[in-house]
Amino acid sequence: MKTIGLIGGMSWESTVSYYQIINEEVKRRLGGLHSAKVILYSVEFDEIEKCQSDGDWKKSGDILGTAAKSLEAAGADFILICTNTMHKVVPQIESMIQIPIIHIADAVAQELLACQIRKVGLL
Repeated sequence: MKTIGLIGGMSWESTVSYYQIINEEVKRRLGGLHSAKVILYSVEFDEIEKCQSDGDWKKSGDILGTAAKSLEAAGADFILICTNTMHKVVPQIESMIQIPIIHIADAVAQELLACQIRKVGLL
């Protein structure tokens, strides 16, 4: 089983959902008492929100990049970001680490293709 590095805290409430869904899926697939191997780095959301409000995406990327480096050093095999908006800085984060980030848009596109869905609506 690979170790998932989660960058959370944006907000902590959404991070709980990611953690719960990941573990429910592991249990569904493997049964018994199985759970995911997870390392969580929870950022301080107020700092991120201020960067968003100021349009300072570089600083946001630096903050999340630091989190990603910590997860990589702690043994994560890949990284998930527990929010949608911050995927905007994935290229910056990727330049700071050696392990992959699973981008939400790529994962959604793969699922849409697998289900042969050709038209989607985004809210």
